[in-house]
This record gives sequence, C-alpha cells and structure tokens, in this order.
Amino acid sequence: MKNQGKLIAKGERNGRMFTLDVNMPKVNSMLFTHGKGPGDIGIWHKRVGHVNLQRLKLMEKHNLVGGLPKFGTEEVMSEVCETCQLGKQTKHPFPAQTTHVSSKPLEMIHLDVWTTKTKSIGGCKYYVNFIDDHTRKVWVYFMKHKGEMF
Repeated sequence: MKNQGKLIAKGERNGRMFTLDVNMPKVNSMLFTHGKGPGDIGIWHKRVGHVNLQRLKLMEKHNLVGGLPKFGTEEVMSEVCETCQLGKQTKHPFPAQTTHVSSKPLEMIHLDVWTTKTKSIGGCKYYVNFIDDHTRKVWVYFMKHKGEMF
C-alpha cells in the first residue's frame, strides 16, 4: 500500500488470501482498526475473541496480552457488540419425530421454489423441488420464469 508515494504497508499473497506485514517500521496493527485509539476497550474486546469486560480487565491486570493498554476501573464499552448479541440468540431444535407422517407414497408432497444468482446453460434461473413425505424421493424441475410454477 502506498500513501503519497511512500510505502506504508506490504503484504504477501498466500493462495487466495493476503496477509499484511504489520512488523514494518512505520506500521502497527492500530493503523488498520477503527476506534478511539490504542486504548479503545471495544477494539480490544473484538481482538481477543469477544471476551467480557471483566475477563479483559483480568487479562490486563495479569499482563496476559502483549500491548494491552491499562483500562480504568470504570471503563465501559461505548456501544453494544452486535456479534456478541447475535451469538447469544438461540433456536429451538427441530422435533425428534414429526407429528404427521404419511402412510403411503404421494399422500403428502412438500415443495419449494428456489432461485439462483446465475442462469444455467439452458437459461433457467429458478427451480422447484418436490419431496414425497413418505418415501423422501425428490424431483427437481428447472424453470426460466418463476411464473411457470403455476
């Protein structure tokens, strides 16, 4: 990366990934973060795996993380961490057994209409799948237009 003709960072390509060399003389990891600065507790919360504030302050107290700044005893995060909130959401599991199981083929059919981002060679962008509840046999039909379903 260059800024006003001066090299500010360099990286290496490893397959499909680029790694940034943050050990260059004028580069440090804080250059590429957003926040209030080196002591932003929200940045450090994300850097060390979204640990809670008590754990982060414990890490700072026992000097467990290199470069971790000193936080005040009343330090709090300025905003709620969306990633942590999403991680706390739970879903109920699917029931182990279904309430209705068909007793013969074609008694109950499940279907879904799907779309793809790119068209197939034949020009189809949609497909519908039919699943027989009893046999679990699946049929898939490709469509150029969603309206072909009706």
